Amino acid sequence: MSDPRILTIVLNYKTAQMTLKAAEAARIAMEGLPGEIVIVDNDSQDGSFAEMSAHVAKAGWDRIRVIQSGHNGGYGAGNNVGICAGMADGSRPDYVYILNSDAFPEPDAIRVLYDHLNATPSTGFAGSYIAGEDGVQHTTTFRFPSIWSEFEGSVHFGPVSKLLKSYRVPRELTETAQVDWLAGASVMMRQDVLDEIGLFDETFFLYFEETDLCRRAQRAGHQVMFLADSKVTHIGSVSTGMKEWARVPDYWFASRWHYFSKNHGRAYAACATGFRLVGGGLYWLRCKLTGKTYSSAPHFLRTMTAHDFGAFFKSQRETPARARPQIGE
Repeated sequence: MSDPRILTIVLNYKTAQMTLKAAEAARIAMEGLPGEIVIVDNDSQDGSFAEMSAHVAKAGWDRIRVIQSGHNGGYGAGNNVGICAGMADGSRPDYVYILNSDAFPEPDAIRVLYDHLNATPSTGFAGSYIAGEDGVQHTTTFRFPSIWSEFEGSVHFGPVSKLLKSYRVPRELTETAQVDWLAGASVMMRQDVLDEIGLFDETFFLYFEETDLCRRAQRAGHQVMFLADSKVTHIGSVSTGMKEWARVPDYWFASRWHYFSKNHGRAYAACATGFRLVGGGLYWLRCKLTGKTYSSAPHFLRTMTAHDFGAFFKSQRETPARARPQIGE
């Protein structure tokens, strides 16, 4: 039998030069490994596709191609385009490796993930140790959100966080371990698992799509692993502009509500919002009484309340499932 093949996907949105740097790092890290790289331009409409295509051709990069998504349906939808494109000959890969356009794997980072999946059939998804350019580790390992994590994360009170530490979503890990879910900056997934559970849910435009995908994988009996020896440098928030957000965008609230209502039901989603409002309200009151600075996104609780109230009472219209292209189409 031939060695399992990897399809590496780098999704671009208006960051052509950085995407090419990520693809170059992935190309080096894939030396000696069977597979290909596909760069997906997520309808940037800024000349990115032509610029990246010309660069790949001029550099003579083999096993790398650039394709267009046709529309910007968000992070999950763009990666789905790459997954469905499959290998250049139309066949399916054995593993799909998702790499952010602002993430740069060390020369052995992809091999560590690849070797682990080869040796550990119980692992469905494996993710890397992510650090910034300053060497400081990013938090990319998490527990699944719950009503208790919503309260813990919004009340900002040490005794409560200590009491609810087993519900706290972020996990600060430095050693290899099984986790609930991983941020999608550098994750390798079995194609067989994706065939079983489905691809990214395209209802999520951005945020919570990795959480949902990892939950589906675990429900199907597949482990999600954090591999500390697979090291990747990540800048973060380049395409999304999150660091410059004046207010949290509507699609974040929509993704959060969809995650809770899809996986737990609308009543649970409403409870999660209620717990977050109570925690946030107590935090605001404590800041008022103590004179401490209230550090929260402007109008966050108000916007979340309005959004989720409308989402809860929105009529549940059935929409036909969108037909997905098959590998190679």
